[in-house]
Amino acid sequence: MKQKTTFILAAVGLLLAFIVGAMMYRTQEIDTSAALAEKNRAVLLRDHSPVLGRADAPVTIVEFIDPACETCRYFYPLVKDMLAAHPDDLRLVMRYAPFHQGADAVVALLEATRKQGKYWQAMEALLLNQSAWAIHHVAQVDLAWKFLEGLGLDLAKVRADAKDPAIARLVAQDLEDARTLGVTKTPGYFVNGRPLPTFGHEPLKQLVDEEIRRARRK
Repeated sequence: MKQKTTFILAAVGLLLAFIVGAMMYRTQEIDTSAALAEKNRAVLLRDHSPVLGRADAPVTIVEFIDPACETCRYFYPLVKDMLAAHPDDLRLVMRYAPFHQGADAVVALLEATRKQGKYWQAMEALLLNQSAWAIHHVAQVDLAWKFLEGLGLDLAKVRADAKDPAIARLVAQDLEDARTLGVTKTPGYFVNGRPLPTFGHEPLKQLVDEEIRRARRK
């Protein structure tokens, strides 16, 4: 009996040590992310980035997105809802972190649609149908094209524009900035330069609301 009690106490002690260790690691991870964002604030925004919302909005969500990322697909309409709820206060700046295989080609396609003023329509169409072209975490750009039909795009021009070396340089810059900011998974969010304390819809909403209240007090 005594041996069994000792074993249980030891197991509980190990479990508590694991929980405390995990909490300390998470706290350190958050502190590191915040420190990187503060130190490298200058690289959060680039002139080449697509912007949704008022250009002079006091609160900016910077999102590092991979169009082949399932979580990005899930979060996109949630962020759109926030923008709709706060049209005078909030804007979205899109940055790229195409970590999935083949996702860089999809980003090039999206950037090419910007030249025809159809970027956000193309983004929504591709995310809505993501499961048809991003298979087993691999983006297959050849399967994505058909979802751009009906958007009023000159698809031949999109194909040509997607090969523009300037797009490759843009994506390379975003990836470099993502690494500098410690973004290792998508979506990666920063609200007025602040990373999420913990990942999730509610933490993002709370941080947005906090920054809006702060902006309105100024």
